Formats: sequence, structure tokens, C-alpha cells
Amino acid sequence: MDERAPAPTTGVILAAGFGSRLGGDKENALPKPLIPVLGKPVILRTLASLEVAGCRKTVIVLGFQAERIRAAIEDAYEGSMEIVYALNDRYDLANGLSALAAKPYVNGETFLLTMADHVLDDALMKTAGPHSPPENGATLLVDYNIGGIFDMDDATKVREEDGRIMAIGKNLNDFNCIDTGVFVCTGGLLEALSEVFEAKGDVSLSDGVQALTRSGKMTVLDIGDSFWQDVDTPDMLRHAEQRLKGEA
Repeated sequence: MDERAPAPTTGVILAAGFGSRLGGDKENALPKPLIPVLGKPVILRTLASLEVAGCRKTVIVLGFQAERIRAAIEDAYEGSMEIVYALNDRYDLANGLSALAAKPYVNGETFLLTMADHVLDDALMKTAGPHSPPENGATLLVDYNIGGIFDMDDATKVREEDGRIMAIGKNLNDFNCIDTGVFVCTGGLLEALSEVFEAKGDVSLSDGVQALTRSGKMTVLDIGDSFWQDVDTPDMLRHAEQRLKGEA
């Protein structure tokens, strides 16, 4: 049996990007993490989701409009978690740099990683919270309900076999599940990201996943019938709100 790391008590939220497809990069526009979903900024929904998962501390990685986003969170967040802020000043590069910016604040602990622009239901987070990933590896929560994916062209596809990831990518043709953007990680993912960055000068989360895949340390966890939706575009935002209201 594979050795397992402890379940996570720390969350990491990647919130550094431009959010250009929702207009968050336009002058005076709301930055993407502050865009409301049924009246509540999406990043506050993400913080609430991490509380459901049992996290006691969350590291929020900021970049574009960092001070504005931090001020809004500090003004509105009323939860019980300790909030720590990390800065990714290279937010023009791929999202793996944001994960690496959190490294000093996770102190080698297992952590639950997600994005600031994902709506996640409580059932999904209750699945993620108690999970123990492989030692020095990571687990990606995946959705096997391929027919229910709102925007398949935008989705990151995954092929898994016997619970381990074999391949991942937006343009993958042979796949059997979809990346939900929620990971339960050890420092092994951060080490993999560091190695890719040193070699290439840039790194995405998918690059780190692929590196762990090659070492057999990247597993999947089925979310079952749980609901999730990223809100990259206005259409995705409308769909998320309809689902939350029970209209879709």
C-alpha cells in the first residue's frame, strides 16, 4: 500500500491573474476575485468552501490589483480562518508561479489548493477535506460526469487509470474525467513546479501535475455528483448562478 501524507488543514487560493475574459483587467473594473456570484464575491465563496473542508489557515496568493483585493477581503471576511497573503509579482506568467509564491507559508504541510474563480459546493469540499494524498505527491479532484461539463472546450481533460493520472491537458483527445481545479497537495508538487520553472523560466500547474505523473505520485479523487464551476467568462458566471439557484 502507498504511504499517505496527512489530510490538509491549510488552504491555498490562487488569485493573482488578470481575469481578462471577465473584464477584470479593464481600467476601474472589478478584479476577477471580487466579481459577485449571486451577490457574494467569488473569493469569499472560496474562503467559505475551505472552511467547510476543515482548513484553519488559508494563504491567498495575490498579484494583479493585489492591494484592492486584499482590502476588500479584510473588509468583508467574517470567518474563523487565519488569512495569510502571498505576492506573485510575475502574475503575467503561468499559474504555477502563484503556487510557488505560497511555498514559504505552507511550511511543508499538506494543503488544499484551489482557484479564486471556482464555485464549489459543500459536498465537494467535504470530499476533499479528509483526503490524504500520496506522500511527496498530490491528488486532483476530478469529475467523471463529462456530459455535464458546461464548456468542454475550456475544460482541462484528464486520463486516469487505476486512480493515477496518465495524462492531462486542455487539448487531450483520450480522456475519462475533468480537472475541477481542486488539489490536495504535499510539498512534492511545489518541488516539481520549482524544477520545471528552473528549466523553462515559466511553469503551469499542469506542468507540475505532469512531472508528478511521471513519478507515479499524482492520483485522482472522484467528486461524484458534487457541483463545481469555474467562472472564466460571463456565460460561465451565468451558468454558476443558475445552478446555485437550482435553475439548471
